[in-house]
Amino acid sequence: MNVLVKSAIIVDPKSDFHNQTVDILIEKGVISKISKRLSNPKNFKEIKKDNLHISQGWFDSSVSFGEPGYEERETIANGLETAAKSGFTEVAVNANTFPVIDSHADISFLKSQANKHIVNLNPIGALTKNSDGHELAELYDMMSAGAVAFYDYQSPITNPNLMKLALQYASNFEGLVCSFPQESRISGLGVMNEHIASTSLGLKGNPALAEELQIARDLFILEYTEGKLHIPTISTAKSVALIREAKRKKLDVTCSVAIHNVMFSDDSLKTFDTNYKVLPPLRTQQDIDALKEGLKDGTIDIVTSDHNPMDIEHKKIEFDHASYGTIGLESAFGALNSIFTVKKTIELLTRGKERFGIEPSTIREGQKANLTLFNPNGNHIFTEEDILSTSKNAIFKGYELKGYVYGVIANNQSEIN
Repeated sequence: MNVLVKSAIIVDPKSDFHNQTVDILIEKGVISKISKRLSNPKNFKEIKKDNLHISQGWFDSSVSFGEPGYEERETIANGLETAAKSGFTEVAVNANTFPVIDSHADISFLKSQANKHIVNLNPIGALTKNSDGHELAELYDMMSAGAVAFYDYQSPITNPNLMKLALQYASNFEGLVCSFPQESRISGLGVMNEHIASTSLGLKGNPALAEELQIARDLFILEYTEGKLHIPTISTAKSVALIREAKRKKLDVTCSVAIHNVMFSDDSLKTFDTNYKVLPPLRTQQDIDALKEGLKDGTIDIVTSDHNPMDIEHKKIEFDHASYGTIGLESAFGALNSIFTVKKTIELLTRGKERFGIEPSTIREGQKANLTLFNPNGNHIFTEEDILSTSKNAIFKGYELKGYVYGVIANNQSEIN
């Protein structure tokens, strides 16, 4: 692929051209020249866009597609296409399929389905067989096939000894163990945050304590095993404090937060809209403020869309019985860009790759082009017409977002809206 990108503002602190407006010549998928103005003697395709900004390709650490087993929710092909048009060049895909991704063959299947796509699919293998929490899955075999981490998506490991064994075993080959932060015997049948709002709405509550107890337990086990732990999608102020203290003690721990948990409080559930039914649940404004501070000071390492498509049969029903989850790839940039600066937004969307064994990229001559193109300006209401996913369970529907994604250039291909 040969292309000349014209008048692009580079947003990449690691690049010599950070904050500069330049032309970028890409030949056979490699950045061959960056300069204030470049001619086009070979008549390459030119990309010109209003207020064009370019960063290294974005990464999402928690994406769910339906395939195999739940193709009516989302196929791998359409999911990756959605990711590309939403600005992502790297996605880590969860194992919550049918059957669950818990073997060498399963990992190989996912990678084969994404072969030669513009977006790199990085499979996350199940931590336990069938994600049932009873017996460790084939961790080393899955890593050999290309798994970047091990996680029973939104299924907590109730047995502390199993968590200890997982951390000890995975440390033999630098495997990344992920543990969903919820003590299920505390959360019980709660469907939203246990607080004033749950009482007024008459819905069963899932207290912050359930998350914080599990995190505290896992951090004690991590300290004992000296393993490598990632805690996905935290949601409470106390969780931020616990992880901040663990990092002060030099434990090998990282964490993420879902974008919607930084944007919406439990007051949003007053309409009983099941698109707001997510796990972990939306918490209080105090929690949101702590999460934002955790993102700013680096306590929270990664922000994720936690993209989880659900078909209408699982969402358009009574709130108590509706499935958890929202799609989020399409709205991720616009949501973050509406509350953070452009520089911080891009930092959040590009960090965390190394933790999942993904080589980071930068914008310099001689590097393979792995780029996201966007316009950080312009407010718009996110509507169903903006949804690219097969499922339409979007928490941001009707919400004002800021900025537009033009597309990506990666793997010697381009996908430009």
